[in-house]
Amino acid sequence: MATTVSALEAVRFTLDRTSPVPLYYQLARQLEEAIEQGVLAPGNLLGNEVDLSTRLGLSRPTVRQAIQSLVDKGLLVRRRGVGTQVVHSQVRRPLELSSLYDDLRAAGQDPATRVLRNERVPAPADVAAALGVPEGAEVVVLERLRLTHGRPVAFLCNYLPPDLLDLDTGRLETTGLYRMLRAAGRTPHSARQTVGARSATPEEAALLDEHEGAALLTMQRTAYDDTGRPVEYGTHIYRASRYAFDFQLLVRP
Repeated sequence: MATTVSALEAVRFTLDRTSPVPLYYQLARQLEEAIEQGVLAPGNLLGNEVDLSTRLGLSRPTVRQAIQSLVDKGLLVRRRGVGTQVVHSQVRRPLELSSLYDDLRAAGQDPATRVLRNERVPAPADVAAALGVPEGAEVVVLERLRLTHGRPVAFLCNYLPPDLLDLDTGRLETTGLYRMLRAAGRTPHSARQTVGARSATPEEAALLDEHEGAALLTMQRTAYDDTGRPVEYGTHIYRASRYAFDFQLLVRP
């Protein structure tokens, strides 16, 4: 149940009017930190802009700009008849060889899975090339919808060699694919990965609870075990409003 305006009373704002950093940005950053730290929880209401601007001694346009920047990030939502409300924070995933399920668990995002497809099919050309099998050879295809707090975050499509492990649908709905691979002694050791972006088709929008044309992040990955054998080829799409990749860049000497 959504809480009331009193949720903002727990946030201690510190605005420096002498700083070159714009006031709207200072306010937006402190609201974002309060959401990330759980001081403002999903469902909390921020109240109206007049109350917040009066409390902080800011103009309404400044408050409106700060709130809009967090709406654009997917951290707040404006609901007609309800007001501005905190939603679940965006998942920030490090760009490394890890499982989405494990990353969501580590971030406290309460992951859940719906298995939409789990069957053996002839390998299309791109899948065959990625897994190193003849085109038309039998492979396992998995299609899963990953959710956090009951809302979709990603649609995952994975192909695996059929002799790799027993992919029980019930287990796939309670744990991650990489956890099952590790338990079977098929731990992914390295991968080739490509990240991109595009707009959601009508079918994808309906599946991910987005609007048609919404921004999606895409990822293609081929993972290998420690012998160099391909163990998984995945094509995934993520809601950009709730998901981001984090990069760490190093200067080449």
